Amino acid sequence: MKANRLEAFSDGVIAIIITIMVLELKPPQDSTLPALLKLWPVLSSYALSFVIVAIYWVNHHHLIHLAHKVDARILWANINLLFWMSLMPWVTAYLGSSRAAPMSVAFYGAVSQLCCLSFLVLRRSIARHHQDNAELMRLHAMRLRKNLIASSIYMASIPTACVHVPLAVVFLVLPPLMYFVPDRRVEAGTSE
Repeated sequence: MKANRLEAFSDGVIAIIITIMVLELKPPQDSTLPALLKLWPVLSSYALSFVIVAIYWVNHHHLIHLAHKVDARILWANINLLFWMSLMPWVTAYLGSSRAAPMSVAFYGAVSQLCCLSFLVLRRSIARHHQDNAELMRLHAMRLRKNLIASSIYMASIPTACVHVPLAVVFLVLPPLMYFVPDRRVEAGTSE
């Protein structure tokens, strides 16, 4: 299978994930500013999740362009990533509707952690095909370090949510901030 088919399928699934998240946003019953301001937890959780999903989409795009061929291992690693990402609308709604209760923050952290680990598995599946390319292996190693740091932060958010929710929320925001600015080396490594 060619990488473009995998990318097209993944793009469709990610578009559906974002669509489901936005459909969960309900307008306030009242048309006043105070009624709108009461929705800040829901809107904040949506904004965070939208950024996270968008970052995964951008990084997925770059990663898939590194794949010269797609084998069964890459297909299943990609499906695994999409499965965990498909839970983002649910944990987003839970986080917003519970107003960041400890359990919802912990669940959000757990799903974020599983997405992060799944992306790592996908990266390693693609990197197997680049053993003879030192430059691509350095690129994978560099991105792996960043992925492991993000994974550690997400992992820390889970138990932290049980003892100090505001710090756990900071942990949930840190990885997207790490990835928000594109790395020029990655873009150069994926140019066609």
